[in-house]
Amino acid sequence: MQYNPGWNSSSVNLLHVRAEGPSDTLHYVWSSIGAPAVLLVATQSPSSSLSINWTRLLSPTPAGAIWIDPPGSVVHSTAVVFTKVFEYSEAKPSEELFYPPYDLSDFSWASINHTLNHTALTAELTGVPATDPGGTFANGSLAFRVTAYEARGRDGRLPSLLHTADSSQVEFVLAGVAPRDNSSHFLLEVATVEEPGVVRTLRSARSIDDEYTPTIFEMLSLVAKSQNDSSTLSFLQWKATAYGSRSPRREDGIQCQAHRLQAANWSLPVASIVQAYFGDNVGSTYSVSALNVSFGGEEGRVYQEKRYLSWSVLLGFGQPPTDTFSPLVISIMAVALGTPLAMLLVGTCLVLLAQRKRYSEYEPIN
Repeated sequence: MQYNPGWNSSSVNLLHVRAEGPSDTLHYVWSSIGAPAVLLVATQSPSSSLSINWTRLLSPTPAGAIWIDPPGSVVHSTAVVFTKVFEYSEAKPSEELFYPPYDLSDFSWASINHTLNHTALTAELTGVPATDPGGTFANGSLAFRVTAYEARGRDGRLPSLLHTADSSQVEFVLAGVAPRDNSSHFLLEVATVEEPGVVRTLRSARSIDDEYTPTIFEMLSLVAKSQNDSSTLSFLQWKATAYGSRSPRREDGIQCQAHRLQAANWSLPVASIVQAYFGDNVGSTYSVSALNVSFGGEEGRVYQEKRYLSWSVLLGFGQPPTDTFSPLVISIMAVALGTPLAMLLVGTCLVLLAQRKRYSEYEPIN
């Protein structure tokens, strides 16, 4: 993990996470220059490196400021941008009242360097609006907590997402932000940038195995697929839940809903790592898709009480990790299904034996 590689100032944030394999390298580049975003690049070289022209990156025209050496080693690149946070209330059951959104490209972000942990492989982007006339962020902040992984495993905190060494996790956190209504709900806008020949699709999978995330049976994945061979190149994956506590428990769950994925007809914020890597053709040569993820408990009361909201999403390359039935769940299913079956078999055998045994009071005649 490198903070602002090649740049000595902490006035801006750029975090480079590099995962080196025997024949390939994965690059994650997180930044709050413009809207908070992450650039994901997979290469087929074990020694590929990130290069940055800082003068150009911090200029009004950052195109070409970020590249990978050697350029021919790149096999897949994409970007995820967290653009806006919306707040709305349900004035009536079929009517929603939206407040002016929080544009994350206009936020002021603290230095990642103060939260960077090279041992735990974690870092945190924390920001507040540059101008806050309503004072809603007077005692609060918005944060993106990044975690990288070296091996396959499961996160210890709910929703306990299963991860691999090819993935990283980001946790979106609203803490202490004053809602503008008694029943406020929040909505996060997420945009993705794809190369030509790659499309994003939203998938939903349900499972009866909720051992690690009690009562949550739905897993959602936003996957990037090649149009040529339909292979999955990268993904975002999350459980259909958020939480309203710093130490989340099942009862702290907040409803989480993903809305329809659609092509974005707007341009991404300028002066960001997206333009720096993909150039000025974002939206034309490179396609942009947008997805809204909304959070809200019963009438928004969960956030009203705790003033805390966290949502975790996994980002990575290749196929999303797939949960299998754990030994505990398999044992429970075996007992639940096997016991009635065993009783049925024993009962059938007893009935058959009883039918074969005939009673008679007459003695046999010799």
